[in-house]
Amino acid sequence: MGDVIFITWRESVEALLVVGILRAWLNERPDRAWGLRWLWGGVALGLAAALGLALLMLGAASLLDGEAGEWFQAGMVLVAAALILQMVGWMRRHGRGLRQDLEHQAAGQLARASGWGIALLAALAIAREGSETVVFLYGVAGRHEGAGRLAFAASALLGLALALASFWLLQSGRRWMSWRSFFRFSERLLLLLAASLWVNALDRLISLDVLPTLVDPVWNTADWLDDSGAVGGLVAALTGYRAQPALITVLAYVGFWVGVALLLRPGASATAATARAAA
Repeated sequence: MGDVIFITWRESVEALLVVGILRAWLNERPDRAWGLRWLWGGVALGLAAALGLALLMLGAASLLDGEAGEWFQAGMVLVAAALILQMVGWMRRHGRGLRQDLEHQAAGQLARASGWGIALLAALAIAREGSETVVFLYGVAGRHEGAGRLAFAASALLGLALALASFWLLQSGRRWMSWRSFFRFSERLLLLLAASLWVNALDRLISLDVLPTLVDPVWNTADWLDDSGAVGGLVAALTGYRAQPALITVLAYVGFWVGVALLLRPGASATAATARAAA
């Protein structure tokens, strides 16, 4: 359940960051009481949107049985992996100016005396983080089918509790836990999780006979670290480790990290920004 805890922790901290920035900015305004009411209303609306998405996904999964259900789950796992890569790239490009962007948008809404604008700003931010959390948790849920819903929910609640504690520590300004170190650490774990989801999707596509195994297995390291054991299962959930991988899985895993290196190379963001400006 380590992946469930991490996903809930990471996404909840980011959602708390957005709410914290808007709340701190509104507290400095003379009409803060009015603005805060709309802010919390927007938070509630964003949470409702994320819950609605969760119910839709569960409903869709319950309607799809057999091979159709496997296709749906494989597709959602791939979507989750792609979302993680998109999120990491977005934070690298916009993370530094996040506070200024949020405050600028909030100032524009207050200038128009638009409470709905403040609520919508908060709702979109929370819905985005909440929806990502729903998709990510659905993506890893397949590895925990035998653990039970109670254990899954308990892990998610533990992740939320850790997020609240982490946010308090980050806001306290302690040197050993800064926002920069948080984003660097969580970015690396997110990329490992994306690799794990990628491998999970490959496993499902292999089981559907969409992909050939080529050689199966390439090696067997179960004697040293079994991916079905307690420690090996945690490593597998967070990194995509397989004790007995097929050759297609190994090749795709290497290809994934080559793609990440190209996507997130130092000059990639600057090149993309220049291209957008020219357009």
